Amino acid sequence: MATSSDRTDTIPLPDNETIIPGTIPADNIIIRPATASDIIYAEEIAAEMEASARARGTGISRRSPESIRTKILQGKAVIAITAAGIWAGFSYIEVWENGAFVSNSGLIVSPAFREKGIAANIKQQVFNLSRAMYPSAKIFSITTGSAVMKLNTRLGFEPVVYDDITHDPAFWAGCQSCVNYGTLCSKGFKNCFCTALLFTPKIA
Repeated sequence: MATSSDRTDTIPLPDNETIIPGTIPADNIIIRPATASDIIYAEEIAAEMEASARARGTGISRRSPESIRTKILQGKAVIAITAAGIWAGFSYIEVWENGAFVSNSGLIVSPAFREKGIAANIKQQVFNLSRAMYPSAKIFSITTGSAVMKLNTRLGFEPVVYDDITHDPAFWAGCQSCVNYGTLCSKGFKNCFCTALLFTPKIA
């Protein structure tokens, strides 16, 4: 995995599939770019995103199954599934301001598969997918989770103020279902409980 000192435009892309051994051989987990056949998991992924946010009392805003299906069909998502076809984790990318910014969003791991290194592997692959599709874009993430902050830091992200990430109103509209949206509005969208992290590519 890349570290903050590795931050260059030549971060090697991983193989399309990463296999993580599970506790039982039949439960091996495959992490790969999502394909059209994976839209069957959209309802379950959306439900777990909402349940996870409720359990924390903060965090990611609500995503609809349709929005998840759209990201999968656009080739802008990474999924983790077991060899038996059980969904284990997911993340996707969003594009803002005509490709000036890309966000790595919606990182979620099913409760049954947490603490296995899946989140780190998904984060690496969705980051590499972002770099491959939009090599000149700045990549950002906002989160309240310390684990995600650590993963981002290893990839070369740095904490920034909200003014340094996209100003696209559509991005902030996505926060409306977050319990902290009122706080965000009261602060003029300048700060909130989430920390903004940004990766800036080096342009030759």
